Amino acid sequence: MRSSDQPGETRRAWRDAIGVALATSAYGVSFGALAVAAGLDVWQTCVLSLLMFTGGSQFAFVGVIAGGGLAAAPAAIASSALLGVRNVAYGLRMSPVIGPGALRRTAAAQFTIDESTAVSLAQTTPRARLVGFWATGLGIYLGWNLFTLVGALLGDVLGDVRAYGLDAAAAAAFLALLWPRLRERQAIAVGIAAAVVATVTTPLLMPGMPVLVAALVAVVVGWTNWLGRREAPAPEPDDVPEREGLP
Repeated sequence: MRSSDQPGETRRAWRDAIGVALATSAYGVSFGALAVAAGLDVWQTCVLSLLMFTGGSQFAFVGVIAGGGLAAAPAAIASSALLGVRNVAYGLRMSPVIGPGALRRTAAAQFTIDESTAVSLAQTTPRARLVGFWATGLGIYLGWNLFTLVGALLGDVLGDVRAYGLDAAAAAAFLALLWPRLRERQAIAVGIAAAVVATVTTPLLMPGMPVLVAALVAVVVGWTNWLGRREAPAPEPDDVPEREGLP
């Protein structure tokens, strides 16, 4: 990649980050309102977003609390922890993007989420990937916590926040990043298979487990491809043609 392409790639990273951050942050209104409706007060709701900062785990937590009250706290913590396990895989993938340095890696851990990883890996240059990660992570962190506060304060006024379809906006932004990567039949097949597995296992398993089970689809495919490459015979070198006049 030529150096002259760098500014354009960086601008694209900023554009992707801002779009995803706006769409995802707005969904924080839903979390704030639902958390207060589940029995948490405004401060507890805001602290949960500030410290946990992973939407799927937060919704799983308040969902279990809403069903069983504070007595269900152990189950809520277990469910949210299972959903957060996927961030470990994100951390391994983002490690070369973030670079060395204990302070930098510690700070990056808080912002290693679905969206920041997706925006970063959608870029094509090291600088753009770094910008995409930090711009998305910081943008969503600030916006998510702001809209969490708004939702917690105005929950009664907003009514059923699920009717606004904010979750669809966040999912659409994520899909827009994923779509250009679905150029090969194998990638499309893996995505469809993972979606089917997650849909089938959701009614059967506790929150967090369907995501991990669906991720096994990609692991199995990757492992199969790796074994296939190892077992494939090495190509034999072509015979050197004899030149005329030589034995």
